[in-house]
Amino acid sequence: MTIKNDLYLPPKGVWERKDAASLGVDQSILDKAVQFAKDNEIKWPIDIEHGRVGDDAPELATKLGPYKDRGGPAGVVVKDGYIVAEWGDINRVDLTFSATKSYVATMAGLAFDRGMIKSTSDPVIDYEAGKSITMHATGEPVDGFDTDQNRSVTWEHLLQQSSEWEGTLYTKPDVVDWNRSLASDGTGEDGGNGRKERKAPGGHFEYNDVRVNRTALALLAVWGEPLPGVLKREVMNAIGGSDTWIWHGYGEHSTVNIDGLVTEAVSGGAHWGGGLWVNTLDHARFGMLYLNRGRWGDRQIISEKWIDMMTVPSEQNPQYGYMWWLNTGQRGSQASESTFVASGAGGNAIVIDPEKNLVVVTRWCEDVPGVVNLATEAVSGR
Repeated sequence: MTIKNDLYLPPKGVWERKDAASLGVDQSILDKAVQFAKDNEIKWPIDIEHGRVGDDAPELATKLGPYKDRGGPAGVVVKDGYIVAEWGDINRVDLTFSATKSYVATMAGLAFDRGMIKSTSDPVIDYEAGKSITMHATGEPVDGFDTDQNRSVTWEHLLQQSSEWEGTLYTKPDVVDWNRSLASDGTGEDGGNGRKERKAPGGHFEYNDVRVNRTALALLAVWGEPLPGVLKREVMNAIGGSDTWIWHGYGEHSTVNIDGLVTEAVSGGAHWGGGLWVNTLDHARFGMLYLNRGRWGDRQIISEKWIDMMTVPSEQNPQYGYMWWLNTGQRGSQASESTFVASGAGGNAIVIDPEKNLVVVTRWCEDVPGVVNLATEAVSGR
């Protein structure tokens, strides 16, 4: 696909609304989508710190990072770049959970585009060789890639969540996520068929937060600066994002020392707290960047090559690319097969349908596919 020159890209601080009918969208069906989102609020307590998101064993369930009370259902439907529907408080900053992973993947894409990562087939150990990576509080070295199990782990393995990386990070062993159910992350998938043994890198898909956090740490080592600063400078400022978002790690639990750089390493979700806290409109701008093939105005922020790479179905899970969920085979969805999604627990999602010039953002929704199917029907039914 080529860059969509006909898309409206909103300037910072404003976002034009248009009447749905003027863009060929069926208003009555769109209204149903909005009402459906409101009626299907996630059945979680407002105080989500005391909710149970993962399936961790009690001894491994300790929260590490910050939380805040969640808001109510919110979201937008964006067609051709214009907001045609909105609900709830779209300026409220909320936790994002695993939708953060797609932002982690963006940090990898930016590094790839700049030649800082030469190939996603490269072993990650090559990028940490000779570097000192320790926990700041204790001085203990962080589990890395110089073991028989981890030596052949590549960037692609990490991004496709098939690395089988073995280790403990920020007190959490990788086995904490073995056989994890993904229902809370909106995919409705089971936890991995009860597997009891580790496989070779690339041999098994597993939605594993420890390994995503290790990916973020590896990217911190590549960039040599905190990832929130990279995201702000290279992406959010360029697309007119607000100044209200914040990307947390686990405070002192994830504060590391990389060759003298002492900083908090961010987390790829809010399984144990932290992650990206962001409002609905910033999510929608992020979605628009990808809908427009990585370009905003006269700047190519992330390459089309990377977008093509990240949306290739992975061997171990055709529904997954580089930390983006895919719509391979459609699987009952009315969205186009080229659709890709940043999906997090609690119904926090950014849905990008390139064929329909559509971005849908949902917050705290029990049934994201239900909202997307209705929004897609509204767009397609003209």
